[in-house]
Amino acid sequence: MGKLINIDNGGTLTDICVLDGSTVWRTKTLTTPFDLSRCFIDGLTKASKAIYGHEDLVALLASTDHIRYSTTQGTNALVERKGQRLGLLLTGSLSRESLRHAENAAGLFDALVGDRCVTLDLSQDAEALEMAAVRAINTLASSGAHRVVVAHGGADRLAQETRLKKIFLRKFPQHLLGAVPLLYSHEVVQDEDDVRRTWTALFNAFLHPAMERFLYNAEHKLRLAKTRNPLLIFRNDGHSARVAKTIALKTYSSGPRGGMEGSRALAQHYGFEHLVSIDIGGTTTDIGEVASGGVREERHGRVENVEVSFPLCNVVSVGVGGSSIIQCRDGRNIEVGPQSVGSAPGPAAFGLGGTQATITDAFVLTGLLDPATFFGGDLRLDVERARAAIAQNVAQPLGVSEELAAARMEAAWVDKVAQSIHAFTKVTPQTTLAAFGGAGPFVVCRIAEAAGIDRVLIPGLAAVFSAFGLGFSDIEHRYEAPLAGADDLPATLDELTRRARRGMHAEGFALEDCVVERRLAISGAGRDEELPLPETLPPIASGERLSLALNVRKPIAQPALQGRFGSASHAAVEAGRRRVVLADKSQELPLYRLEDQRAGTRAAGPAVLEEAFFTCRLDAGWQFEFNDAGDVLLSRSGRA
Repeated sequence: MGKLINIDNGGTLTDICVLDGSTVWRTKTLTTPFDLSRCFIDGLTKASKAIYGHEDLVALLASTDHIRYSTTQGTNALVERKGQRLGLLLTGSLSRESLRHAENAAGLFDALVGDRCVTLDLSQDAEALEMAAVRAINTLASSGAHRVVVAHGGADRLAQETRLKKIFLRKFPQHLLGAVPLLYSHEVVQDEDDVRRTWTALFNAFLHPAMERFLYNAEHKLRLAKTRNPLLIFRNDGHSARVAKTIALKTYSSGPRGGMEGSRALAQHYGFEHLVSIDIGGTTTDIGEVASGGVREERHGRVENVEVSFPLCNVVSVGVGGSSIIQCRDGRNIEVGPQSVGSAPGPAAFGLGGTQATITDAFVLTGLLDPATFFGGDLRLDVERARAAIAQNVAQPLGVSEELAAARMEAAWVDKVAQSIHAFTKVTPQTTLAAFGGAGPFVVCRIAEAAGIDRVLIPGLAAVFSAFGLGFSDIEHRYEAPLAGADDLPATLDELTRRARRGMHAEGFALEDCVVERRLAISGAGRDEELPLPETLPPIASGERLSLALNVRKPIAQPALQGRFGSASHAAVEAGRRRVVLADKSQELPLYRLEDQRAGTRAAGPAVLEEAFFTCRLDAGWQFEFNDAGDVLLSRSGRA
């Protein structure tokens, strides 16, 4: 078996994890937002140097079976409202008001569409309709729309949207249509719920351009470097597929879903009944949940809390991360995010031109982060730049010292994460908090205390854990069609099987080598459920609709987990002392480098835990145990 490469592209950093049997190499590189394919290739090249001792991208790719890739770029774009200006052409029963009045949708509609919405009357004669349709598109383009979504409300959506498509293809030259692309809701998803289907199409249109440019560019560069197999996109449903077989919306929150797949595997491995995960990167904190061995998921997922047509892992993305902008409002209140400085210019301490204050700057100023060892020693931090940013944006407006301002920044940052945990799930005595991402372990003890949690798991691969979690995915596709009744079942099943055979052949696999699951979906009249296809179709009430689906999965290699807790018998080895300022008071704390520890060691706080790509402050009243898998379990005194 060849190597497996997992890449998680975040707003600030891009993580790379290379697995070869039980051996794991990991590295990070700064995300290059102007050209995501650059950090993609840079990261792979950097990984090749870690493996071979010198850069050899071709050798790495030649020895690799699969490359799985995920990104938070779509999530970040929606959180920060940075992306395409959308236009919306509505017909039939759909209206601007029906879309704005969907649950949690008003503000998002105003941000993504706003006034760029036109309603078209289809009852006009053919000539009048053509004129009105052309006028509608011109109006949307003149108002600044980059892309236009066409959506019809009603059971005849396919016929009516196809009718409009023919008009636009006839009336507009192809090069003009390409300048302002038109997207039709029925081509994104077949969903009887008009509002939900339209929102799905809007989200897909918002995310598509950036994803398309980058992913095809990255795939092209991989081909030039002679990769063995196509790039696989890890999706937000927990599975992977080729670029050409993945729609843009399924890249939304795919990075966090990678963390959830890794969390699920760890929860099962260690027997944690209830695991809440916080994946804190540069721009967002992604909160998820594993209960009774399964990832929390919704049949109709939510994007920015608005329901869409696809099932999604229930992960909430909160605008707070290591690079979130922290500022003082009205001389009293500290505001954290949702805006982020990202990797360009980055936190002020990076020395790349940033002047805004972030929690990273606060931890540099207070000594938790060592300027010489941060980011594996590849990125030197500037304490004075951090101090200046905090002074200008927080300390001076509050009228306090920079150190006290940093303490208040930490309190506000912790409070936002803890409150988001409570808004997402119910904490119980059985809850374990899993902290990962570059910023996840920073002050996780304090986050856990604020959330009422007594046990914290920091995976050994915490800094690249979402990338690692991508490895717990197979190649899978879903093929679905409406089902009129039992008489149509054989023909519908045959058609779906033909589609599945063609689709998996495009992935490079025979259908006979795949696991095929037949599913029956029932919707309408207040019912929305899916179950394994029974031998006899169940009775259907008036207003209910049936659809048949084939879930086709090709298993590919996944990581193996090891390690246990509960047998620690060795004292941890100190690597020195670190002076840390806590609430305006300087303290000398023991420093434990995880690379120096052997399995079965433990120590109590206050202390600093550190490895190449993450730092954790172990507060008073907490202890840590380090096991043979490199995982770290933190627990409050008296709680094993």
